[in-house]
Amino acid sequence: MKILIIEDQKELADALAQMLHNEGFITNAVYDGEAGLYEALTDTYDMIVLDVMLPKMNGFDILRAVRKNNIDSAVLMLTALSQDEDKVEGFDSGADDYLTKPFSKTEFTARVRALARRSRNAYVPDDLSFGNIILSSTKHELCCADQSIALGTKEYQFLELLMINHGIIIPKERFVERIWGYDAETEYNNVAVYISFLRKKLTAIGADVSINAVKGAGYILEEKK
Repeated sequence: MKILIIEDQKELADALAQMLHNEGFITNAVYDGEAGLYEALTDTYDMIVLDVMLPKMNGFDILRAVRKNNIDSAVLMLTALSQDEDKVEGFDSGADDYLTKPFSKTEFTARVRALARRSRNAYVPDDLSFGNIILSSTKHELCCADQSIALGTKEYQFLELLMINHGIIIPKERFVERIWGYDAETEYNNVAVYISFLRKKLTAIGADVSINAVKGAGYILEEKK
């Protein structure tokens, strides 16, 4: 299960991400409202842990935008606000549960596990397709016509991000943050290594799409001309 954490207190966000990682969840943390909404709209998450008081865009507005876009991820709201009217606004905006700061590690993980149990039959992403290729979300295979080739975990994550955002330039920093995490000490040249792996596999199965480098900007997945 993949969980997005939108919390502006970086130390808290990273601590929550580590707690959930220890529980066996895949996590991604972002630290302001605009970045959180972008992440929620451009990637697929089973659950969103969402703070209310955020810079650039508050949690209520993020939640309303998420629901307006028909995203049904389970949402656990975090806030220092304890008034009933704030909780009502959260639930009316589409929250599934509400946790008031400060909270214990035990209570937080229990709430997440409870939401996870309720969401087990939630949305399972469809296979992604672009050009003549299909990315299998269940087998982690890249397919083209009657050919298929297995992808490693990070190769799959790279290609998933490129296919979801095909035609859009993705900076190297975005790959590092999305795949290794914000505090990762991964070298940016590791991005180029995985892009090279994927290019070879795309060529091997006769794909009519390519991963192109945009100097000083990043990479973009495009159909071959």
